[in-house]
Amino acid sequence: RIERAVEGGVSPERIIIDPGIGFGKTVEHNLEIIRRLREFKSLGKPILIGTSRKSFIGHVLNLPVEERVEGTAATVAISIANGADIVRVHDVKQMKRVAAMTDAICRGR
Repeated sequence: RIERAVEGGVSPERIIIDPGIGFGKTVEHNLEIIRRLREFKSLGKPILIGTSRKSFIGHVLNLPVEERVEGTAATVAISIANGADIVRVHDVKQMKRVAAMTDAICRGR
């Protein structure tokens, strides 16, 4: 798909990888994508992950959408540790802190 996009006129530096958490996937599929996120690094593009408040978090924790901040924090931290470069979230203030701490631990930033 990357090659097709570039052939279609998309600048290569404007391409990111989004594995599409939650889009037609089972709970286990979503968890496996997060576990294996680093494998997408072989594509040579930044990885975006969007797990914020997703239903798979609610399923695992048995929580309604408004109570999923801790589950989101866990998925954000693990995703960054596993290679995510960009995280799409709802709770920006809290997840910025999670990302900063995870980066400090995993990437020395």
